[in-house]
Order: sequence, then structure tokens, then C-alpha cells
Amino acid sequence: MLNAPADIASAPSLPSPRRMRAGAPSGDGERGGRTLTSLLDVLRRRRAAILTCFLLFPALAGIALNRITPRYTAVAAVLHEPSEYAVRELQSILRADPMTDTIMASQVEIIRGLAIAERLVDRLGLEKLPEFNAALRPVSPLRRLLGRFVTPPIPPTLAAIRRDVIQAAQTGIHARVVKASRVLEIGFTAGQPELAARAANLVAALYIEDQLQAKVAAVRRASQWLDTRITDLRREVREADDRIAAYRAGQGLVQGVQAGLDTERISRVNTDLLGARNELAQAQGRLEAVRGRAGGAAQAAVAPSVLPLRNRQEELSAQLQAMLTRLGPNHPSAQALQSQHAEASRAVGAEIGRVAAATEADMRAVRARVASLEQAMRDAQAQQGQSARAQGPLSAMERDAEVSRTLLQAVMERTQQTTQQAAIERADARVISQALVPAAPSAPRPPLLLGGAVALGILLGLLLAWLLELADSTLRSGEEVRTALDLPCFALVPELSALQLGRMRVADYITQRPLSPFSEQLRGLRAGLWLGMTRPKLVAITAARPDEGKTTLTLALARSAAMHGERVIALDCDVRKPGFGRLLGAEAAPGLSEHLLGHASLEQVIQHDPLSGMQFIGSGAAEIGARGLLGSPAMAALLTRLAEDYDLVLLDAPPAAAMTDARVLAALADTTLLLVRWHHTPRGVVRHAIGLLEEAQAKIGGVVLTRVDAKAHVRSGFADAEIYHPRYGGYFRE
Repeated sequence: MLNAPADIASAPSLPSPRRMRAGAPSGDGERGGRTLTSLLDVLRRRRAAILTCFLLFPALAGIALNRITPRYTAVAAVLHEPSEYAVRELQSILRADPMTDTIMASQVEIIRGLAIAERLVDRLGLEKLPEFNAALRPVSPLRRLLGRFVTPPIPPTLAAIRRDVIQAAQTGIHARVVKASRVLEIGFTAGQPELAARAANLVAALYIEDQLQAKVAAVRRASQWLDTRITDLRREVREADDRIAAYRAGQGLVQGVQAGLDTERISRVNTDLLGARNELAQAQGRLEAVRGRAGGAAQAAVAPSVLPLRNRQEELSAQLQAMLTRLGPNHPSAQALQSQHAEASRAVGAEIGRVAAATEADMRAVRARVASLEQAMRDAQAQQGQSARAQGPLSAMERDAEVSRTLLQAVMERTQQTTQQAAIERADARVISQALVPAAPSAPRPPLLLGGAVALGILLGLLLAWLLELADSTLRSGEEVRTALDLPCFALVPELSALQLGRMRVADYITQRPLSPFSEQLRGLRAGLWLGMTRPKLVAITAARPDEGKTTLTLALARSAAMHGERVIALDCDVRKPGFGRLLGAEAAPGLSEHLLGHASLEQVIQHDPLSGMQFIGSGAAEIGARGLLGSPAMAALLTRLAEDYDLVLLDAPPAAAMTDARVLAALADTTLLLVRWHHTPRGVVRHAIGLLEEAQAKIGGVVLTRVDAKAHVRSGFADAEIYHPRYGGYFRE
């Protein structure tokens, strides 16, 4: 037996293998974790994919760089500066709008237009260059090969070839606006640096030429329009003058005289009428004064001839009053004086009457004159109204004619200005920097392309590593076994290389290399079996798939236990595909099938291994009747007897996912070991096998990962890869 410490036998039992079906154990190495350590482990495991992408893409980029024809780009700078001189009425035609981003973007599209590209093709003869004319390029070997099996296409027409050349030239033209400026950078890309410089300068020249031609054409159109307008206005002026002359003749109007005469006549008559009316008013005042209550006093103020008579009358009146007072009225002197006073009064009255008659005669004469002047005023006003009515249409016609003359004069002045502008017109753009022959190609750019390829390779490598990690459904460590299956992982048995084996078989390796990592994993497996409360004696060893290494491991485990002093026997229960006879050289000996059929005794079928001292029973003849004997009472009796005679009975069972015999043997055994090929068997297949075994009420003790690539596993980053690290080399002997 294994020399185990005494306290190990009494150690507490391990938790149930299926104790954590609902959850996964914790730890830094969990596959589902996303800690920095786990991410670094993923990168370490998938470094081959990452390194492949890292090297592949730069290599492809390098190959592409060698095959890509270099392209050269020359750039010329043009300043878009519209001229400020423009006619007011023609601003919409001749003057550019204020500079905006939209205007500058429109200039870029004009430069990249087909019109300039077509003229560029004609000026430089690009139709003769294979770079732009695909019809001149040599036929590639692939197209020549395909032409043998595919009907060749119809040759393109000359129009189609020219269209393709123009489009290729248009593709080579580049233009952009320098930020926050009116500068346009015009570039051209070609396979020849000299051609690129010539084409860029020519595109700039064509653009400026088009600008100037457009302005000259606009001025020409404006001049033609102005000439036509002058002709029309002259005709309108002549027609207006003819209408005015005909109207004057029909109305009897003299231009510039009749209206003045009428106005002067009315003014003169009006002056005379005002004077006559003043005289009439004065005559009426004198007449009223003469005929009024004032009598002679009023008349005296009016007529000077009455004044002496009035004075004489007043003197006689004063003398008469004095005499009457002194002598009385009957005195002869008083009476004589009264006679003189009466005579003087009569003289005054006669003179006043004469003055009144003369004044009345003058008033009648003045009144007649006023009436005559009023009639003359009415006649003049009537004649003036008639002239005014005739003058209204005439004035309208004269105004229309004057407007036409003014407009004609203005248009003639603008025509002269337009002619001057045509003589001094210049383009709205000018070249400020000629394109130089480029010294280095603009494409491809090796540093940029290689840097991008490296970055792309790293990104795709990381993505590929992530996808491979997600798509990998195999089991690669004991941690993954415990996480995915809720079962303990007893060992990670390494796969032995041809250099390690030499001429040995894998099953013989443990006897020749007892201190190797392979042997140590088998000892760890055996320790895992007897660390529980009850040490199992009947151990069924199965796998989910064939080629998992179960037969080799069964023999190696049996030899390892026998070499440590245990009484061990191994049974080859895979009657359909036996392996003991081939590996141990006992193919002709009777085996398990003969014993269960009663054709051989137990002693006859038990054989001894000379290398380790273990005993084994082969499968025997693969008879059809023997396949159902694994679940017979004879098999149960055999296992009971062997459990009494041996410390460890190993049953090499067929794969559990497809063979029923594995479930039958697992149900008879004390425990079952499930072998899973490292990084090969999908988890779904393993879970399916576990489900079948559990349905058969089998006790699954744990899992063993077989055929582990030690070098790959030590780089994986899993915790159990530590055992294969070179630092433990001093503990093992190969």
C-alpha cells in the first residue's frame, strides 16, 4: 500500500463531489472573472493567436507596399479675391456675393467638376497614359486565365473610354479651403511626380481662366442688354416728342409763350381792377360825406372850393348873433346882416351841390371802369382755365418724355462704364503658390500603413483571443473542472512526447521513471482516492469519449499502486475494444469473458505484470454473449471476491457517453473516475456523460485531466500549472 501518514486515514472527509452544483468556487483564476490577473492569463494562453495577427498584418502590409504603385500629390495655392468694381444696376451680374463658407465650398466643387477635368485631359493628353486609360493597361494573368473559360466582355466604345479617363482625372483632382481664409489648395495625384505638378498648376490656371471668362461673358451680356435698352429708349423718346408736337398743334398751344401771356394779362387786369375799386370806394366816401349829416363841414373836408364860402358864412353868422344880441332882430342893420347871411348860406349850398354832382359823376365813371375790368378778369380767367385744361395732358406727355430722356442718359453712362470695366476686368482668383514637383510619394505612406497594420493586428489579435476564449468549451485546468462540473480534479496527467518515451510504452513509463511528473500525478490521483472517510476498493475508470487515455491510465495507476506495496488488480472491462492484451502482451490468454461464461476459473484468467508486480485480467474473447455479462450476478460475485482479496480493484470501463457497459460497471463500483482529455473534450459532452452515470446511481469520485500539454499548460496562467514550472525541476527525474 501507499505509505500514508496515520493521521490521513482519520482525516475528515472531503465535501461531496456535487456539493456546489448551484455555484462555482471563488478564486482569482475563475474563468468567468475579469480581474487583471485573469485577463493577463487569457492573453498568455492566447498569445499565439495574438502574435500571429501581430505578425500577419504587418507582413501583409509590407507585401502590399511592395505591390502598390507609389502615388504623388502636388498642391498649388489659389487666393479667391473677388474684385470690388461693379456697376450698381449690374451688381447681381458682375459682383460676387460676400464671402461665406457656402461660397468657398462652391468654388471647391467647381474645381472638382467634370468641365475642368475634361479640359485637363485634353491639355495633358491623359488618354494616352495607362494610369488613366484602363484600355491601355496590359491584361493580367488572372484575367487572361479567366478569359479562357468566360466569354470576354464587349470592348468599350471610344466615348466610354473617354468618359472613364475624365472620371479618373476628376478623381485625381483634390481641393480644399484653408481654414478661416480665402485660400484654396488645389492638388492632383498621379503616378509621376512631374505630371502631378503640371496637372495641379494647370487645374489652378483653368480655374482662374474660367473665372475670368465667366466675368467677361457677364460683362458682354450686360453690354448687349444695355445696347438693346438704349435703342428702345431712343425710340420711346422720339415717339413721345412726336405726340407732344401733334397735341400742341391740335390745341393751338405755343410752347413756353401762351401760359406766360395769360398769367401776365390776368396780373395786369387784376392790378387795374384793384385801383378802380379803390377809386370807387373813395368816390362813394366823398359822396356820402357830401350827402351826410355833416353837410358843408364834411364837404369842406372833401372840396377845397367850399372852404372860403364856409368861412364867410361863419363870419356873417357870428356878426349876426352879436348884433341880434345887441340890437335885436328888427333893427335894420340886423335885418341887412341877416340877408347877407342867407346869401352866404345859399352860396355854400350851391357849391356843395355842385361838388356832389361832380363827385357822383366821377363815381359813375369809376363804377363803369370797375365793371369793365371785372369782365376782362373773367375773360382772362376763362381763357387761362381753357389753356390749363389743355396743358394737363401736355404736361403728362412732357414728363414721360423727360423720364425717358433721363433714363436714356443714365443707360448711356452705364454703357460707357461697362465698356471701361470690360477693358480692366480681372479674375476673382489668383495663384499665390505654384505646385512643386513632390519629392516623396503621398501614398502609400509606409510608416502610417505599417503602424496601422500593427495596431490592427494587435486589436484583431485581442479580439481573436477573446473570441477563442469564449468559443473554447473544453476543460483546461482543475479550476475549470471544479467550476464547470462541481467535481474535484484529482490529477492533470501530462502527455508524454516521443522523445520522453523513446522505445517505451506510456503504460511502462511509470515503472522506468518513478520520479517523473507523470508518476507524481498518478500518485496524486491515488491519494485523492483514499483521502476520504472510506477508501474505495472497486474503482471504475471511464471517459466521455474514446482516445481519452483511460486504458493507459488504468494500467499506469495499477502499476503505481503496486510499486508502493498495494495489492492491485486491473480488469479490462472494455470487451468491445480491449487494450490490456495489446499493451501487456497477453492477447491469447483467457480473460474476463471466459471467466464470466464459466469457461475458465479465476486463477486461470489472472495474470501477473513482471514490471510492477500488479495483477490483471484481460477482456478475453469479444464474444457477443459476453457483452451482457458485465451486469450479471457472476460479475457482481467476481467483484465481491476481488474486493476481499485485493486492496485496489481497477475496472477499465468503456466510454460512458455511448456505451451502456460503463454505466453498469460504474453502478457496481465503489467510485468512478471520469477521464477528460485536456483542452479537447467539450464540456457539453462531459456533462452528458456525467448525467448518464448519475442516472445509473454511480458515485463519481472525481475527474482526471489526461494528455495535458505541459509546456502549453505552464504558460496558461492557471494555478495548477505551477506543478509543471521549471522551478520544480529539482524535484523530478525524467
